[in-house]
Amino acid sequence: MLGWFSDVRRQRRVAARAGAFLLAAGLPVALPAAGATVSRPEDMTVSGKLIATGGVTQVEGAAGGGLTPWAVIGGGGTREEMGATAFFTAVRTHDYGMNAYGALIGLWDRVELSVAQDRFDTQAIGGALGLGDGYAFTNTIAGVKVRVAGDAVYAQDSWLPQLALGAQYKSNDRGSLVKALGARSGDGVDLYASATKVLLAQSLLLSGTVRLTKANQTGLLGFGGADDDYHAELEGSAALLLDRNLVAGVEYRMKPNTLARANPGLAPEDDWYDAFIAWLPGKNLAFTLAYVNLGRVVTPTRQNAVYLSLQAGF
Repeated sequence: MLGWFSDVRRQRRVAARAGAFLLAAGLPVALPAAGATVSRPEDMTVSGKLIATGGVTQVEGAAGGGLTPWAVIGGGGTREEMGATAFFTAVRTHDYGMNAYGALIGLWDRVELSVAQDRFDTQAIGGALGLGDGYAFTNTIAGVKVRVAGDAVYAQDSWLPQLALGAQYKSNDRGSLVKALGARSGDGVDLYASATKVLLAQSLLLSGTVRLTKANQTGLLGFGGADDDYHAELEGSAALLLDRNLVAGVEYRMKPNTLARANPGLAPEDDWYDAFIAWLPGKNLAFTLAYVNLGRVVTPTRQNAVYLSLQAGF
C-alpha cells in the first residue's frame, strides 16, 4: 500500500512538471487521477474541454522563447483540436524601442500558422542619422511551422526530441531606404529547423534551431548586403522550471553580418542573447520579463534592453 501511494505521488509530480512546461510551450495540461499515468496530448480533455493553455511567443510570431522558435506547436489544441494565441511584446533600449504583436493558430498539434508585426522606432537616433526623430521601420512576418517527428514532453523513454521545420516570410515597409543602406531587398524568407526536448526529471527544457537567413537585424534593415546568400545561424534556449507557475531561462541567437560589410559606415551586427523569467498565473495567460543584449544596432553603442511580453490563448 505504501508503495502504491509512492507511485501516485511520483506520477503527480511528473504531471505537475509536465503541466508547467506545457503552459510555457502553449500545450494542453491535465493532472492524472490516482493510479493513472501521464496522458498523451490527444487524451488530455475533461468533458471535451481543455484543462489549460498558455505560452510564450517569439518576436517573429512563432511559439517558443522570446528570441528563438521551439519545435512545439503553439496554441492549446490537442491532436484532435485547434488552439490559438495572441501576444504583445515591448523592447526598450537606451536608444531604440520596438513593439511586436501578432497571433498564431495551432492545428491538431501538427501545423502552426502565425502572423506578426515588429515596429522598430529609432527615436532620437533617427534624427542624428538624418531620418527624423522617431523614424520607424516595420517588418511584417507570416510564418508556418510543421512538426515532423518526436514528442517534446511525453516521449520520456526516448532521447529523440520533437522536430519541426518552419519558414517565415518577412516584408519591410522601408524597402527603398534599406536598399540605399546597402541591403539587396526589403523582403525575404527565413527557413529553420528546430529540436526541442523536455527532461521532466530535471525540470529542464532544451531547444536548438538552425536558421537559414539573409535578414539584417531580423529583417528590420532588409535582407542581404555584401552578398545575397543564405547564412546558416544557430539559436538555442534552455529553461528551468522553478515551480508550477514560474520558468526561468536563457537564449542565444547568432546573426549574419552582411549589411555592415556592404556599408562600412554602419556598425557590425552582433548576436543577441537574453535571460528571462516567465510567470504563468493561469491557464490562458503568460507574462515574460527579460534582459536582452542586442549588441550594436547601426551605431557603435551596444544596446541593452528590457523585454516585456504578454500572451493570451486557448
